[in-house]
Amino acid sequence: MRDSSPRTPRSAPPSPRAVSVPAARSAVLSRRAALGLAAAVPLAASGAPAASAATTIGGERLGRGGVQVLGGSALPKRLTARAWLVADHESGEVLAAHDAHRRLAPASTLKMLFADTVLKRFERTETRKATDGDLADVPAGSSLVGIKPGITYTVEQLWQGVFLRSGNDAVHVLSHMNGGIAVTVAQMQARARDLQALDTHVVSPDGFDHKGQLSSAYDLTLFARHGLADADFRGYCATKTADFPAGGKKTFQIQNTDRLLTGAWGVRPYDGLIGVKNGYTSHAGNTFTGAATRDGRTLLVTVMHPKNGGSGVYEETAQLLDWGFANAAKVRPVGRLVDPLSEGGASATPSRKAPKAAAGASAAAAGPASDGSSWGLFAGAGGAVALLAGGAFALRGRRRAATGEDGQEDGEAGSARHRR
Repeated sequence: MRDSSPRTPRSAPPSPRAVSVPAARSAVLSRRAALGLAAAVPLAASGAPAASAATTIGGERLGRGGVQVLGGSALPKRLTARAWLVADHESGEVLAAHDAHRRLAPASTLKMLFADTVLKRFERTETRKATDGDLADVPAGSSLVGIKPGITYTVEQLWQGVFLRSGNDAVHVLSHMNGGIAVTVAQMQARARDLQALDTHVVSPDGFDHKGQLSSAYDLTLFARHGLADADFRGYCATKTADFPAGGKKTFQIQNTDRLLTGAWGVRPYDGLIGVKNGYTSHAGNTFTGAATRDGRTLLVTVMHPKNGGSGVYEETAQLLDWGFANAAKVRPVGRLVDPLSEGGASATPSRKAPKAAAGASAAAAGPASDGSSWGLFAGAGGAVALLAGGAFALRGRRRAATGEDGQEDGEAGSARHRR
């Protein structure tokens, strides 16, 4: 998943192992069947239609298309994103939004949900010696922090790899520590359901492009808000640089790929920025959720798929943050970020309007998003569904490794392999 910026000098982390091309080709039919079954099972099990009713999560206005704003000064003129949202972190009030529930490919911003799901399962000081098996299912073309089999890493270092370099290799090591890819995907889907992020369908824990992997500006903002309540989450996403193990006593420095935080590639650092996560893939385009604090107020902004490449996603985020700080006391909220069900949040009521998915997304890919969502299966009897989806994900990853299919990269360009 490649950033459009020029490349910088690199260290040399390893590439995931690949299976032979003939072997990959010989299994194409069975893999396609597995992928199709994994996509179909939750729909069939719940009896839900391919494109089920959306919900009024956050308020009726957020279910409408187009810009939603009540009062305040004019919004920035050069916003090109397909979806965006501005919200107050403490109150949860949504100050303005555009297609808040539109379902789009999230890229590495989905790692916010991964962190919110897995972060507290391990102590920072726990260690893991990376194995070939930990890295075997990392999709070809992924962003990598540079994990090597045989080197021992602390959990803290692995999370630095996730947050700073968006390393899919770090995500996969943590996922295998957590019981495997399928288990982690199931837990992430259950967490999304608890957060009432019903636009989100998780296929892989790293956010890499996979058919049907979708989220929305609303859901990504929910992930950020809930994640930032945790001190470790907040600390990791605000870290600019860290030393990462290279074997023996050697280390190399990694830098956070959030340009509004670091000021890289000519982007002016945003005053008061505290994170949280950026993403890019060739299919998803750019996504970013940022949080900043000024004069005691913290705002959250999510921007998805702006037309302008490179630093455009950061520029539009900065414009919306500026607008939000200038207008937070002047506008009437157009909705709110709901509380998790496990923390007393009220369950949203289904509406009749179908969710808007990204152009070209099939009905099956969009999947169910109703209050009675079939994704609830992941929390219980749906374990078998998760295993099917996880197995299909691993097979697809190995096929990409063998054939170079898609060649997508997620993140800032640090090197041919140091990608976010």
